[in-house]
Amino acid sequence: MPMRAQEIEAMIVAAIPDARVEITDLAGDGDHYAARVEAESFRGMSRVAQQRAVYAALGGRMGGVLHALQLTTVVPN
Repeated sequence: MPMRAQEIEAMIVAAIPDARVEITDLAGDGDHYAARVEAESFRGMSRVAQQRAVYAALGGRMGGVLHALQLTTVVPN
């Protein structure tokens, strides 16, 4: 069963409380999303570490319930 955008956002914010999350359903099928995650807590982390933090927040759903996620992580200006 596909994941809803609100569920993805809630999981990310639960793990990264200062995150501002924007989710876009790329194909309208609930399986292919883009996410932009902005968090002050990313400051000082490499881009890879930032993305690992987001994937960890999804609790192993990548590749299973959530088929594809185009991920952009940023630190606020």
